[in-house]
This record gives sequence, C-alpha cells and structure tokens, in this order.
Amino acid sequence: MIDITTLVFALALGNITLCGALFFYQYESGKSPSLSIWSISKQCQAAAWLLLYFRGNGVVPDPVSIPIGYAVLFVGVALESGALWEGAGKLGWRRLTYPLLALAILAFFACYYIDQIGLRVVASSLILGACYLSGAAALATGWRNGSMLRRFLVVATVLLALLVAARAVLVLTMPGGWGWLSNGLLQTLSSGAFYILMLLGGFGFLLLSREQLQQELARLELVDPLTDVPNRRGFFDKLAPWMALARRPGVPTALVLIDLDQFKRVNDSYGHPAGDAVLREVIDVCKKQLRDSDQLGRLVGVEFALLLPRTGVAEALLVAERMRAAVAGGAIKTERAMITLTASFGVTVIRPDDNTVSLFKRADEALRQAKQQGRNSVVEAAPAALPA
Repeated sequence: MIDITTLVFALALGNITLCGALFFYQYESGKSPSLSIWSISKQCQAAAWLLLYFRGNGVVPDPVSIPIGYAVLFVGVALESGALWEGAGKLGWRRLTYPLLALAILAFFACYYIDQIGLRVVASSLILGACYLSGAAALATGWRNGSMLRRFLVVATVLLALLVAARAVLVLTMPGGWGWLSNGLLQTLSSGAFYILMLLGGFGFLLLSREQLQQELARLELVDPLTDVPNRRGFFDKLAPWMALARRPGVPTALVLIDLDQFKRVNDSYGHPAGDAVLREVIDVCKKQLRDSDQLGRLVGVEFALLLPRTGVAEALLVAERMRAAVAGGAIKTERAMITLTASFGVTVIRPDDNTVSLFKRADEALRQAKQQGRNSVVEAAPAALPA
C-alpha cells in the first residue's frame, strides 16, 4: 500500500503536470475565463500539496506548512468548483464563494490551534468535501440535456466527495475507528479519493471543454453568429418537414422573404460595425412580432426568410405588414447616428406540388415586385393557376 507521504507527492506532481499541459494547450490562443480559473486552481493545489509533502519530510515546520498548506488547498479546490460554475454560465459564483471560503479558512485556523489533530481533520475534510460537492452541483446544472460524460463526472465526484467528508464524521463519532474501518484506513481511502478527484477534475474538465467546443462548432454550422437566427442551411433544415406536410390536406404553411431596403448605404455611410448593430436590432424588432413556433432565418446578406407554420396567406400578409410597420416606425441608435430603415416582403404559401426551388422562386418574384413598387411594402405571390 502506498504511504500517505508518497501519495501527497503524487498529488503535487499530478497538479503540476496538469498545469503544464494546460499551458501548452492554450499557448497559441487566449484562455476562456473558466479555463483560466481552472488553471489557477491547479497551481494552488500543486503548491499546497508540495508544502504538505515537505512538512511530512520535516523540511517545513508544522506551524507553517499545515495552516498555509491547507488554506491554499481550500482556495485551489474552491476555485476548481468556481471554474465549473463559470463554465455553466453562473457568473455570480464569486459573490458567494469568496466570503464562504474566507470563513472556512478562519474556521480551520481556529480548529487547528484548538486541536492540531482531531478538529483539524474534521474541519479540513468537511471543507474539502463541501467544495467538491459544489463542483458536482455545477456539473449537475446540465444534467437534463447533458452527455453521459457529464453525468458520470457528477456521480463520481459526489461519491468521492462524500468519502472525503466521511473521515470527518468518523473522527467525530468514533475516534477509535469502526470495526475494520480504522482511521488509518479511512485516511488512506480519503487520500486516494483526492488522487482520483484530481484525475477526474483534470481530464474530465478538459474533455467537457472539448465537448462544449464541438457542440458550439456544430451549432455554428446551422446558426448565423451575428443575428443568432438559423443560417441558410439551418433554415432549410427547419423548412424540410413542412414541405413534406404541405402534400397532405390541412392548414397551409406560409413563407415570407424579407429584404432590407438600401442597406448598403448604412455600411457605406456609418461603417460595418454600425451596419452589424442595425442588423441585430432589426432582427430583434422582427422577432417581437412572431410566435414561438415561427422561424426566422438569414439566407444571405440582408435577405431573410420567415417560416409561418399553420398559417394561411391572409394571416401571413398581416404578420408581414406588422413587421414592415415595426421596422419602418423605429429609429435605431448607433454610436454615430440614429438610423431609420425599411424592408420589403414577398409572401406565399407552400403548395402540394412545390419543391424548394419553385417555392423560393415564387416568393422571390413577389419580393422583387415589392422592390419595384417603391420598397417598404408587402406583396403576395401570384396565386396558383386554376386547372383547365
């Protein structure tokens, strides 16, 4: 069985190795906030375990190594949990973590100076167990839609954190141990739990970061990053099932093509950053006129498409008119000017014999007619020809 001193040294080397791997992993690109916090947490944990290792070898006296070493270890584990909260999008974790961490360190100092063995073990085990449980809670925020990797990390972290905290419970309730479960064995198991938590925290965090990056790349294949609506590919994916349903009798589905009038003058006069701000604002204005089931997508440039499920042409014309009035009736504030804008709309419904080419051709002809009529208008596509 590995002795505790060797295990502490392994924990120090493991955290140092993780710091080095992360440094070179992020060497040529900027670190995300969560990765930066996680890197600092590993540096703190490496320093703490080294200090505790030298204490075990008599290099650093106990009155210095134990209080400082455990305080730095608490900070490192708390920051590791904070990195998980940061990655989960809970940016207010600092307001609660830092005051509680300061109180925990003060409580540990008090316990250490009252009882350098018993109360010290109780306080350190409870504090570290609570920090690891906090990290598990951060991971569990994405449990419902999370991957099997995330769920495994949550369950494993909870079990190991409870094992760490169990040492405090045993010392409090049965100082001499409980049957075959002696304090020495529980100390060894607790140290082993720290080692496994280090591995889970290291490889698990990096794997989750890579998983999130892959999910974001997959999302960007279907979503326009500027306006946060489906891009051309994403919109056609949304359209496909409604094209199939149009072949069945029932309530029709409408398609609206939207083009912002003379948008080039905005970029030419005020610059592309102002143009991007105007584009985002216009999309927000349009979204306010829509139902949750309606789908707005960006096809190319300043041309957008709107899918209105279970909507006839009359209702679609009303929706388009509402959007036209909302766009034309508001001035958009940018850093350089207040900009007014108009939009033109072409409206049609999906017909049973349509494919995407015929559908968009018909809607585009209506949109072109709206442009020819002087822009800032809504035009319905020509109705289907009656059979002879």
